[in-house]
Amino acid sequence: MTNALTLSGQSIDRVGRSQALRLRPTLGVAILATLLMSLPNLLDPMVRHDDFPALFSEPGPFWAKTLNEGRWVNYLWHLRGVVTPAWLNFAVYQLLWASFASAIAVAAIGQRDDKWYATVLALLVVTAHSATAMSLWFNTLMPGLALVALYAVLGIFLSQRAHRTLLPPFVILSFMAYTTYPLLLLAVCLVSTRKRSVADLIGLIALFTLSFAAAVLTVYTINLQVHGIFGVPLADWRNALPAKDVAGLLSNLPFVLDSLRLFVAGTSYNIDVVAIFHLVVLSLSTLVMIRKAPLETLYLYAGILIGLALVAAQNLKLGVIVPPRAFIFAWVFYVVLIVRAAQYLSQSSGFAGRAARNLALLMFACHFLMNVDQYNYYRAWQNETRAIAENIAGAREPVLIKGNVLEMPSAKAAFVQNNEALLHRIRQVANKQAILCEADPESCEKIEAKWASRGTETGVIVEVNAN
Repeated sequence: MTNALTLSGQSIDRVGRSQALRLRPTLGVAILATLLMSLPNLLDPMVRHDDFPALFSEPGPFWAKTLNEGRWVNYLWHLRGVVTPAWLNFAVYQLLWASFASAIAVAAIGQRDDKWYATVLALLVVTAHSATAMSLWFNTLMPGLALVALYAVLGIFLSQRAHRTLLPPFVILSFMAYTTYPLLLLAVCLVSTRKRSVADLIGLIALFTLSFAAAVLTVYTINLQVHGIFGVPLADWRNALPAKDVAGLLSNLPFVLDSLRLFVAGTSYNIDVVAIFHLVVLSLSTLVMIRKAPLETLYLYAGILIGLALVAAQNLKLGVIVPPRAFIFAWVFYVVLIVRAAQYLSQSSGFAGRAARNLALLMFACHFLMNVDQYNYYRAWQNETRAIAENIAGAREPVLIKGNVLEMPSAKAAFVQNNEALLHRIRQVANKQAILCEADPESCEKIEAKWASRGTETGVIVEVNAN
């Protein structure tokens, strides 16, 4: 005898159709929320200086990251030879994130006829602070996120066995796009499991562990064949302190604590009260889930602990701080706990259920508004640099830039980290070549001397300052 949760071919078709129907409205709301949240950054999105090669489809500047970061999927994306506008790339990236959020939300809620919870869960995933931070590298990360979103959507239509069979190749490919993307794939598998058991959890963890190890080995092997180095040596700018023995591992312990602290601070938008709020909500949701669904809680916490262990291993072995955006998996597991706890409370307690539902909506509203505000940080830089580029659109090349770009108030507000950001921005808007005189004073002097020898000024000098 079969039912909606069995894995027979007939029930799988019925489950797939049922979940597909639930995906459509959830996806529609998630896309709308994502685009509204991104509105300040939608028409002229902020592009980080090391994301411009992907925008321009130029593999040369990205080549070093194949060795230093193992980003081979991203490198292949740089070879595509087709340049599309930044606004289109950003919109597609955000649509992919909304698709992942919707698919994992529907998978987590499962066959329960609770569209409201699936929609709210998708909205909470969409508004992750880590996701907003990562979206500033949308040109580079687009292929990796496409893999993650595809795997999440496939989880709705495929049987559990078929879906898990695809885990190893998806882990390997997504790892070569961003190191912690595989943890999002693991999250999809964990929340979509219907017949949970300790044996099943152990098997899934073993499959993921072997897949992740295969991903690391694949990157190391490719680097050996191409670069002659078996491994992923970090770039000098990271100032890494690789551990060579137990003492080195222990000395790198502060990197683990600092990474966690930065993640909590970032997720809380550097507001201590918000950080305390999240810790309290996590604790209460965990207590509810342990009481109502202990095995499901075990699955979720297994994913969290595996992710934290992998990040900690990177901290200890490499001696670096992992940025808050890499913890995006932790937010996904966290909000699944919150919504599932609210769902269980609604079944057994009217007041507690209403309070939990209202709390989830409040969290979404607050994070939505904070993310809108974060995207607004970049408007001054985008507007000022666009004005500079448009003003020199008719000038001869090269354009000379004098002054420290990083001292511009708009650059500070947008957390610009490299003077070259203005060069790329001028190229993006005006398609003009520019030179930073502060970085290359000799070239600027020669060019100005050449202009002077002609008796008339034939070039344009852009002065940037802190005023």
